[in-house]
Amino acid sequence: MIELLTVKRQEIKYLLNTIDYKKKKNYVSKVLLNDVHNKDTGYIVRSLYFDTLEDRDFFEKEAGIELRRKIRLRVYDPKAEYAMLEMKQKEGNYQLKRSLKVSRDDAKELCMGNYTSLLKYDDPFAKEMYGYMMMYTYKPKVIVEYQRDAYYAKENSIRITFDHHLVATESSYNIFDEQLQMSPIIASDMVVLEVKYNGFLLSYIKDLVLDSSCKSTSVSKYYMSRNISHKVIL
Repeated sequence: MIELLTVKRQEIKYLLNTIDYKKKKNYVSKVLLNDVHNKDTGYIVRSLYFDTLEDRDFFEKEAGIELRRKIRLRVYDPKAEYAMLEMKQKEGNYQLKRSLKVSRDDAKELCMGNYTSLLKYDDPFAKEMYGYMMMYTYKPKVIVEYQRDAYYAKENSIRITFDHHLVATESSYNIFDEQLQMSPIIASDMVVLEVKYNGFLLSYIKDLVLDSSCKSTSVSKYYMSRNISHKVIL
């Protein structure tokens, strides 16, 4: 059974230090609903990002191109029997995300840069992804992993996430490897706060979460993970 998920919403990112993160997490956890996957330390998110041979998506992000795309394969547990192949498209103030659930075996093929397994899925999005990744010579580039604390409000599909302990590797593309060796891509005392919503952000949540301690940022986790190696190359 094909499972295709499409989400379009506004998405704003901020950088927090550890103290502000703990304060905001304490406030948010008392007002918003707790994500079903949350544990004491949140839950793991691991993504394999793809880019063209010439790293077009990376450089379009660096240049601040308004309309751009990002392709990733995501799991929430290395033991998972499936992964989510996702394309995110920035359209003005909105982010359109389309996700296709693929089997573990097919995901392993994608990790090796083999995309023909997408042709056996009937959904048009699978065919689109195959054509797009082949046409523009997309290749696996980097795995990014972090811990996430997530909360939500049913109104306007509001979702608040705190991402911390961000690490990455460019030496392996197997997202199912339980022994991946990864290195930090951000200071250990920094946390990425993401605020996602449809329409508008409710005022009580805005007042609760967004204050002078929030430093707005447009830097993506993919960009941060590749920026170090690009600086070395340059």
